[in-house]
Amino acid sequence: MAKAKSKKQQMAAGAALAAKRGRRSKSSLRGASRGMAESMSEDELETMAQTKRKSLPKRKTAKKKVAKKKTAGKKTAKKKAAKKKTAKRAKR
Repeated sequence: MAKAKSKKQQMAAGAALAAKRGRRSKSSLRGASRGMAESMSEDELETMAQTKRKSLPKRKTAKKKVAKKKTAGKKTAKKKAAKKKTAKRAKR
């Protein structure tokens, strides 16, 4: 039984729990709450819905992939050469 990781997940769990208990129609559920209602038990939903929202992020974002640094290629070598030329011209 895991706690919710975002405010959106906590709210979806609450909606799914209400549908399981009959306080809300199952047809009114959309997206994640519909999936939760079908796949999770009432106890699991209750644990997730009881999570305090104060310290949670609004929504969980995907981790960004860190781009690897490229080694000096033809373009960077040309840029470096151009900088050297302009530095020499500025000294004159």
